[in-house]
Amino acid sequence: MLRVRVAAAEAHYGGGLVDGAHLLGLFGDVATELLIRHDGDEGLFAAYDMVEFKAPVFAGDYIEVYGRVTQAGNTSRRMEFIAYKVVRAVPEAGPSAAEVLEQPLLVARATGTCVVPKDRQRR
Repeated sequence: MLRVRVAAAEAHYGGGLVDGAHLLGLFGDVATELLIRHDGDEGLFAAYDMVEFKAPVFAGDYIEVYGRVTQAGNTSRRMEFIAYKVVRAVPEAGPSAAEVLEQPLLVARATGTCVVPKDRQRR
C-alpha cells in the first residue's frame, strides 16, 4: 500500500484537477515494490490492459494505492491495482481545509503485466 498527498504541482487542469497519468505513475510505483518483493528486481512495466478512472482527484487529496500479483509466469507478472481517495481537500472551506472520508472513494483501477528477465530474478 502506498499513501500520498497529491501536491498542487500535480494539478494539470483548472480547479486543481489531477490527470489520470499521475495515478498510473502511482500504480507503477506499487508495481515496482511488488516486483522487488517478489523477484528482488524492479523489472519493467510491459503494458496496461485495463484502466478505469472512476472519480476525480484534486490537489490536496490523499490517495491510497493497492496492488497485488495475480499471476506469475516465467518472466511475466500479472498485477491488479486500485486507488482510493481517503481524504479530500475542501478548498471552498479554506485554502488548507480537508476532511477524512467516512468511506474511501474508488478513483481508479487497472490491470497490467510486468516483466522481470530471468537473469535478474533473485528469488
